Amino acid sequence: MADFVKFQDFVEQLGKGVHQLHAAGHLLRVYLTNNAPDVAADAVKADLAGITEENGYAPADIQNDYAESGGIGTLTGVDVVFTASGGSFGPFRYVVLYNDTPAAPADPLIGYWDYGSSITVLTGETFTVDFGASVLTIA
Repeated sequence: MADFVKFQDFVEQLGKGVHQLHAAGHLLRVYLTNNAPDVAADAVKADLAGITEENGYAPADIQNDYAESGGIGTLTGVDVVFTASGGSFGPFRYVVLYNDTPAAPADPLIGYWDYGSSITVLTGETFTVDFGASVLTIA
């Protein structure tokens, strides 16, 4: 998996209590974009347009949970698998994590992963967002 990069506004909104990262808290989703994120300027999903939702692709729930141990917080999620059906989807280069629950600000961005080049998923192929042991840690 590509390295996680956080949006600057995520830190502000976390401090203001906008994000509840635990399982009983808010719904976190990932979406795909081919537009380069701006960590300083992009704050909500409307700032960073995603690819067209079609052929088996739509933003997906990561089934998030959060735990703290020894002063380190860890956000975990279930891997997301997108399967192209009835046509391809893409191209995209970035997978973006956002919070789908708050109304103000609506759909605040958390961070993204850069896959290095644009990807198109053809009919019958899959693209997996593999979080590994954690989505992110806060120390």
